Amino acid sequence: MENTSLQQQLLEAGVHFGHLKKKWNPKMLPYIFAEKKGIHIIDLNKTVEGLQESAAALKSIARSGKKIMFVATKKQAKEIVSDCARRVNMPYVTERWLGGMLTNFNTVRKSVKKMQSIEKMLNDGSAESLTKKERLTLTRDKEKMEKVLGGIAQISRIPAAVLMVDIGHEHIALAESRKLGISTFGMVDTNCDPNKIDFAIPANDDATKSIAIIINYLTAAIAEGLQERQASKDEEEHNETEETAEAKAARFESRADGGEERGKRGGRGASGQPKRRVAGPGQGGRRPAAGGAR
Repeated sequence: MENTSLQQQLLEAGVHFGHLKKKWNPKMLPYIFAEKKGIHIIDLNKTVEGLQESAAALKSIARSGKKIMFVATKKQAKEIVSDCARRVNMPYVTERWLGGMLTNFNTVRKSVKKMQSIEKMLNDGSAESLTKKERLTLTRDKEKMEKVLGGIAQISRIPAAVLMVDIGHEHIALAESRKLGISTFGMVDTNCDPNKIDFAIPANDDATKSIAIIINYLTAAIAEGLQERQASKDEEEHNETEETAEAKAARFESRADGGEERGKRGGRGASGQPKRRVAGPGQGGRRPAAGGAR
């Protein structure tokens, strides 16, 4: 029933519409259901399979605490992808893919740090000593860098996976990901090669509704993985707290038992008999002679 409902939603969103027959990639043949008026129709059974497989893999990655980068520089996908990525606190690229964003990550990180230092200067008032023209130049530079690098400002290492909307349009991101061995996920239309990507979701990658339903479904899976990770952390902390409390209680008990045992032994000698009190001078004992024994 769930698959039927999902198929119905995909159908209503127009996910099944492919490209014209003359633009097709022959490697997409297993994912094509039929041809209608010169347009290929995508098999939604294959879409559901690819979508669920991708969702399970992304959920597992999110549960492990690794980052997933969202990539969509197509006009109709930018807003949808950036909103979804921010919802699950993941990095995203929606403006322009800088060459070497992954393969030359250290250089990109330097640009991000430069952007953050400019932002700090403008916010803490240290830029007040500069001229008006210099401040304006800094502001423009920051805005320009933030537009391209704002979505990846918070990551300090290469992501574990890259999620793309159109693998043909994002071919540079795909090539860099493959070179580094990063897991790739993406919407694949009838004009693309599904063998280039690890997890292919055959779908219409041009319609806004189609992009929205696919990306929202995958984002929900990522959010679920993050929730499970948080629940697991909370449970571990709770168990640690309980163990600490039990350990403290055990220590107090052992100390109490030790004190009681010492109290019992306090009035007895080595043989177990009560110790004799040696009377000192002036306490009933014999006082030695002044000259001592001769």
